[in-house]
Amino acid sequence: MSTQKKSSRSTPGSGKRERYIQPSILMGLFHRPTYGYELIQTIQRFGFVEGPAAPGMIYRHLRQMEDDGWVASRWQTEGVGPARRIYTITDDGREVLALWIAHMDAQAGLLKNFVTAYRQAAAASESPQGDD
Repeated sequence: MSTQKKSSRSTPGSGKRERYIQPSILMGLFHRPTYGYELIQTIQRFGFVEGPAAPGMIYRHLRQMEDDGWVASRWQTEGVGPARRIYTITDDGREVLALWIAHMDAQAGLLKNFVTAYRQAAAASESPQGDD
C-alpha cells in the first residue's frame, strides 16, 4: 500500500469508537451498581476507549442517560470518606442495552461475512490458475 497521500485517507479502524461509550456505560452498570470512577475503569476493558476515559465525558453521558431514564443515581453517604454518587441501570436502560447488543451482533455478523469473503477471494487469487 502506497504511503503517498496518506493524510487524505482514513486509517482502517479509525472510526469514532466514542459512539460506544453509552452502551459501555450501560454494560458496566448491567453487572452491578457502581460509582463513576469505578465505572470509568470498568468500561476501559471493553476496548472502545483508548487510554484513560475522560471523567468529564463519562459524567456528561451519565447525566444525559439519567435525564433519558436509562440510569438512576443516589448519594451513598455511609462509610468513611466523602459521599459518592452510585449509578444503577434502569429497566429502560436494560432495554436500550439490549437494542445496542442486537445492533452490535448484526454488525459483527456483517463484518464476519465481509472478512470471510475477502479471505476466500484472496485464497482464490493465490491459487495457481490452469492455462489450457
